[in-house]
Amino acid sequence: MEISPGNLYYHFANKQVIIAELFTQYETLVGSFLTLRTDRLPTIEDKRDYFLAMIDAMWRYRFLHQDLEHLLTSDAKLARRYRRFSYRCLMQAMNIYRGFIKAGILQMDESQIEWTSLNTWIVLTSWVRFLCTNRENNAELNESAIRRGVYQVLMLESVFVAPQAREAFDALCETFHSSLPEALA
Repeated sequence: MEISPGNLYYHFANKQVIIAELFTQYETLVGSFLTLRTDRLPTIEDKRDYFLAMIDAMWRYRFLHQDLEHLLTSDAKLARRYRRFSYRCLMQAMNIYRGFIKAGILQMDESQIEWTSLNTWIVLTSWVRFLCTNRENNAELNESAIRRGVYQVLMLESVFVAPQAREAFDALCETFHSSLPEALA
């Protein structure tokens, strides 16, 4: 929001309205990239791009993830919006996984698509909180530490990689890897 902190309450009635507006921006941002392309089959590069976009969103809106439970228990309307948003993201993730299966990158059945989508959502939306409670200096989160969350998701997916996509997938994993001590420093 291009507003100085001193002018926030001039433009918004209270903190809940500010949080709701920021959540709207986050929801719009995630909705803009969490869709399966329809003009062609997805590639490993598309997988990288999904994750880079997700890291960017997580980084820019990390305060939402840091205190999500408190924000949702403080605002019933926001909690309902978040649940709908979360469900849409899960459905979109399942569609994206189906696209990677059609493209020959992953090999999964419907049950595996469902639980992998759910586990991916849990890891990505909980990662910032994990870092805040486990890092030596949680006041200084960095993008490298957030990238490690994507690496964790890739490790969940690694058992489903098709043989013809293994080399490219492993190279993708390396781009998101950081050592655990580095992520938790």
